[in-house]
Amino acid sequence: MRDTPFTDHEGRIGPPDSRVYPRFMGPATFARLPRIDEVADWDVAIVGAPFDIGTSYRPGARFGPIGIRNGARTLRNWHPDLELHPFGSQQVVDAGDIPCSVYIIDDAVRSIEEAATELTQGSKRIVTLGGDHTIAFPLLRVAHQRHGPVALLHFDAHVDTYDTYMSAAYTHGTPFRRAAEEGLFSREHSMHVGIRGSKYGPEDLAEDAGFGFVVLGTWEVESIGIDGYVTRIRERLADMPIYLSIDIDVLDPAFAPATGTPEIGGFTSRELVGILRGLRGVHLVGADVVEVAPVYDHADITGIAAANLVYEILALMSP
Repeated sequence: MRDTPFTDHEGRIGPPDSRVYPRFMGPATFARLPRIDEVADWDVAIVGAPFDIGTSYRPGARFGPIGIRNGARTLRNWHPDLELHPFGSQQVVDAGDIPCSVYIIDDAVRSIEEAATELTQGSKRIVTLGGDHTIAFPLLRVAHQRHGPVALLHFDAHVDTYDTYMSAAYTHGTPFRRAAEEGLFSREHSMHVGIRGSKYGPEDLAEDAGFGFVVLGTWEVESIGIDGYVTRIRERLADMPIYLSIDIDVLDPAFAPATGTPEIGGFTSRELVGILRGLRGVHLVGADVVEVAPVYDHADITGIAAANLVYEILALMSP
């Protein structure tokens, strides 16, 4: 039973008011939003891709959608800093999870692409809850089908442009090399933000640059600040349609311990949220938040962080 949902003047259904219907009650959807089958029409769908057999270190991101949805119970209807209503200016729904294989990577990639293709018919947009970063590849295929080569804005500790891991072409460390090979993103307008940590060799970043990526790490935050990041990102993206991919390990492990390949020296949650808010007005056509592995979490720190990043993404998508 869906008690006391928020409904705006145009009939859009949002989360229940937690002053009346406590957060620990109600449906297990993202922010207790309506399911996709509970509304006549919708603008943005939250969808899970519970897949993690592309991981190279710690598994567990298959439970990421559950953890992020649980963390989303803390969200409210009004965004006071941007002065907008992420759930009221657009109808947001929860489309459940994509039933993707947990045994055969190729089958999972195909299932995610097919489901995303169906969900994005017309002008619909999706925000996908990972799962490991492998899922970004089929999602970029669909974004390219809809919009042509997109500007890829990638927040991550790692570049994810390696060729193979143990002879596997589709892994969480290879999605953007596969995407580059298929011409899915614009090489003139794409960038990595938050890259840090040790590498296999100097060729890692050299090969990555060959795919057109500009790299902006985390250490620069001390010198250029949040405004400097926003300026550089906006200059790189220009007015392109943008696909946003956020690996939760872009945050420092102090703010997101529950992830497969943690790296010290990441952004604080406040820094990352500040950068995202600075991108208000960009043409965001799709997004994912990946690599949340709740088994390593404490007090839902990572799940809550990821849920709030999704909230900021919905704010960016708000008209």
